[in-house]
Amino acid sequence: MLFDQLHRREFITLIGGAAAWPLAARAQQPAMPVVGFVNAGSSDARGLAAFRKGLNEAGYVEGQNVRVEYHWLEGQFDRLPSLMADLVRRRVAVIATPAGNFAALAAKAATTTIPIVFGVGEDPVKLGLVTNLARPDGNTTGISFFTLEVAAKRLGLLHDLVPRAVRIAVLVNPANVPTAEATLRDMPEAARAIGLQIQFLNASTIREIEAAFANLVRDRADALFVAGDTFFVSRRVQFATLAARYGIPAAYPGREVVEVGGLMSYATDRADMFRQVGVYTGQILKGAKPACRCCSRPNSSWSSTC
Repeated sequence: MLFDQLHRREFITLIGGAAAWPLAARAQQPAMPVVGFVNAGSSDARGLAAFRKGLNEAGYVEGQNVRVEYHWLEGQFDRLPSLMADLVRRRVAVIATPAGNFAALAAKAATTTIPIVFGVGEDPVKLGLVTNLARPDGNTTGISFFTLEVAAKRLGLLHDLVPRAVRIAVLVNPANVPTAEATLRDMPEAARAIGLQIQFLNASTIREIEAAFANLVRDRADALFVAGDTFFVSRRVQFATLAARYGIPAAYPGREVVEVGGLMSYATDRADMFRQVGVYTGQILKGAKPACRCCSRPNSSWSSTC
C-alpha cells in the first residue's frame, strides 16, 4: 500500500513537472514589442496596407513579432495629449505618426526617450521636430512630404483647369494648427502671383465641412482649394459628393479624393509615405537609432479626373 502511494506521488509530481515546463518556457520568451500608431484621420485601408508592407520589408509581421495599436482620431486633435501620455506611460517601443504634423509634435512633447517616426507635411526643422534633415537628433526621425511646397503648384493647376475661376475658397482645418497657420501665411502670396483672389473658410468637423460648402456657394466662389489635412483626406467621399452636388471645381491634397470622384489633386504619394514610416519603424525595432536615420520624402504625384 505504501509502495502504491509512493509511486502515485512520484507519478503526480512527474506529470506536474512535465506540465509546468512548457509554461515556464513560454514565460521566458521575450515580450512582443508594441508600436503606438497615431493618425488624426479615420481608418485608412490603403495607408494601413502600406504601413504593414513597410514593416514587412524591415522583417516584422504584425501579430507574429510585433503588435501595433491603432489610434484613429477622426479630427479630434484635443485627444492627442492624453493619448500620447498613455502610450508613454505604457512604454511602447515606438510611436509612429504618419501624415500628421500635430500628432508628431504631440508625441515629441510627451517623450524624449521613446523613438518617434513621423510623416509630416512641412519642413520638420521649421516644425521643431529635428534640428538637421541629414542627421536628425534626439528621439525623432521620419518622412517629410512638404505639402506646402506643392500647394502653390496645385493652385496653379486648378487655375489651368478652370481658367475663368478667379475667386478661390481655401478650406483649412483650424484644429490642425501648424498646417492651418502655414496655409494662412503662404497662400495669399501664391494666389496674388497668378492673379487670384482667395477667401479662407474653416472646418474641423463633418457638419462644418457641409457648412463650408454652403458658404462658398452663397459667396459665389468660383472654385475650392482644400488645404492639406489628414482629417480632410479621410472625409474624401463627403468632399467629392458635396463638390458634385454644388458643381464646384475643387483641388485636393491627396489622390485618394480623386479616386472617389474628386476633380484633381497634386501631392506626394501618401501610401509611399506610410510605407516608409513602416520601414523606419521596423528598423528602429531592430535597434537602429532615430538619430542615424535621414529624413526623406516620397514622390509627388498628380491625379485628375479630367
